[in-house]
Amino acid sequence: MEIINLKTVSPETRKIIKKQVISLIKKGKKQSEIADTVCISPQAVKRISSAYKKEGAACLKEKKRGRKLGEKRQLTPAQEKEIRGILIDRSPDQMKLSFMLWTRAAVCQLVEEKYGITITLRNMSEYLKRWGMTCQRPTKKAYFQDNVKLNAFMHETYPAIVKKAKTEDAVIFWGDETGINNQAYHVSGYAPKGQTPVVPSYSKVEKVNMVSAISNQGRCHFLCYEENMTQQRFIDFMERLVKDTDRKVLFIVDNLKVHHGKIVAGWLSEHKDEIELFFTSPYSPEINPDEYLNNSLKQNIHSGIIPHTKEQILNKTEKFMLGLQECEGKVSCYFRHKKLKYIEKYGY
Repeated sequence: MEIINLKTVSPETRKIIKKQVISLIKKGKKQSEIADTVCISPQAVKRISSAYKKEGAACLKEKKRGRKLGEKRQLTPAQEKEIRGILIDRSPDQMKLSFMLWTRAAVCQLVEEKYGITITLRNMSEYLKRWGMTCQRPTKKAYFQDNVKLNAFMHETYPAIVKKAKTEDAVIFWGDETGINNQAYHVSGYAPKGQTPVVPSYSKVEKVNMVSAISNQGRCHFLCYEENMTQQRFIDFMERLVKDTDRKVLFIVDNLKVHHGKIVAGWLSEHKDEIELFFTSPYSPEINPDEYLNNSLKQNIHSGIIPHTKEQILNKTEKFMLGLQECEGKVSCYFRHKKLKYIEKYGY
């Protein structure tokens, strides 16, 4: 008869076999006889007998198998805590490591330099998982961004603009320029393994530019153009914005050179009762809600069938923007980004 391996059977079956062995031991049976009766090895009978003599009936209770929590790890709990704290609070270059982000290799090098312990990439994956770390695509931040000016705009300049809007019964608009071309296409698609799908590319670059403005209440205005943004073109857009708005406009834009031009400043001084211009902090596109409209537009343009002529790009752009104008709720969604919480905080 085939010998039963106690390691491969279920806990319930193992418990039943142990009870049978203990019952036969109590009856004075020899270990060899018990082994033949229960169909297990004599060594297994011996282990059960020894455990019964030491523990009594408690030997029937299943013990947790495998390593204990934290056993055989290369890093001590204190070392793990220290490394995790470094990953959260500091960057690799601050630790004098030649990495931009915390990768597995970077953390392995950090551990080796601090403790002289070599950890494989695979084991480091387990450590990072236990520490609650996940591999993520980083967001971009302008190298020359000034945090002092950024905070000043969000918590001083913008609240002042809101106060002015309420006092003068004005409407706040956010503006930005963007360009859309026929080259960018980043959508993935399914194909048989080993057969990379092909997307046709066009050697001639076709581009359409757009300037847009959106309000906190969900209104949207835009103007498409082919050449570069000039002071006169920017003035033309502001004229249209004022004409289409029944209240004074407080227009917040970035620090494009055109926005600070003398011709623009002269025109603004003549129309100060209709519109005023304000500027966000330099190199801070993430705090302008119109930037998120631009991202959404480009995703739409570069999805589906690729537009390869200027006319096709223009048609697709206008279709998207006209759809936004008919749905204020979609425009309002751009103000709900987590980096725009300051707008929600100060309202309007």
